[in-house]
Amino acid sequence: MTSLILNGRTITYKELTPGMGSLFPSSLTADEVYTLEFCRQWLSGQDSFVVKTSGSTGEPKPITLRREQLCKSARLTGRYLGLQRGDKALVCLSTQHIAGMMMLVRGFELSLSLTIVDVTGNPLAAFPEDAEFQFTALVPLQMQGILAASPPKLAILERMKAILIGGAPVLDDLAEAFKALSAPVYHTYGMTETASHIALRRLNGDRASDYFTPLAGVELGLDEDGCLTIRSAVTGFETLHTRDRVELQPDGSFRWLGRIDNVINSGGVKIQIERVEAILSRSFQIVQAGVLAGRRFFVGPMPDPRLGQRVAIIMEGEPLSQEMEAAVRRELLATSSLRQYEIPRYFGFVHQFLETPTGKVDRRANLRMLTKRDSSGNID
Repeated sequence: MTSLILNGRTITYKELTPGMGSLFPSSLTADEVYTLEFCRQWLSGQDSFVVKTSGSTGEPKPITLRREQLCKSARLTGRYLGLQRGDKALVCLSTQHIAGMMMLVRGFELSLSLTIVDVTGNPLAAFPEDAEFQFTALVPLQMQGILAASPPKLAILERMKAILIGGAPVLDDLAEAFKALSAPVYHTYGMTETASHIALRRLNGDRASDYFTPLAGVELGLDEDGCLTIRSAVTGFETLHTRDRVELQPDGSFRWLGRIDNVINSGGVKIQIERVEAILSRSFQIVQAGVLAGRRFFVGPMPDPRLGQRVAIIMEGEPLSQEMEAAVRRELLATSSLRQYEIPRYFGFVHQFLETPTGKVDRRANLRMLTKRDSSGNID
């Protein structure tokens, strides 16, 4: 590969030399300049790169990754997915964060043909139905956008060798939609510190599983809190301690249970947020269908003078009536596997969710807004 396509413009490697930022001073956006500057640094042999964490579990912080870590991560992914020289990859995630940056690194390290586009909710919208790519990485929100707005464009996905979905949990309604695709779809597990994913789980086909399979050479364990530890070439063979509670199997595969920080202590009872969200996702497909199905939501703690914390469900969009809220609670208690103390005691509504720079729902920011308002208020 000697060139790449950036928002429809072909950029040759020869152009990616020091001072390239002055090539198109009137037309390059800040994001395009950042992308091409990273490419220039990579091609010049730069040995370390600084990338910020997403901010979904804390304040964004800079992480320094060595070129060797990035290369090894790219090669592990290429080997696992069967990517080959000349395969076409669609880059539609921000290159200022690890997921998008690693798409660029895979392009260089595996000699892929890169087509880079701006980050949008539906990255296939501008492409004809006969567009051909072998590989891409998406966040769940982008896949939801494709499914909702561009069903004919699914043909583009069907021709791919592999589709990576990451950056957020994949709830049941979206996982169910993947079953209609024959192209392999994988959910990723990883973080900035591990130079993107270190494990994958298949979401469709005969190999679909609830368990993540680690990439070659990745050693996993549990610490005293039951949280996952990681040691591999991408961690510099140092043991990385995560905050993720998992069910680890003897063969190294694991099922993600949730973050140890995402526990609501309600009257002394500890409730794992991710468990409640997964059950609600399934339940909302049948409970009050048409009112709740398809709406974005998350579960979090809200202050309670008696219990300390109460289970709250925060939904995007217009508020439900008090009668509807009560009906939803009754039906959840009657039809779901939620225990009584896990049933949401509070419904909060945000007209449009605040998001992190990587497109994830910013739980903390949305909860902060709601705690400043009366429980019946709606955030515009």
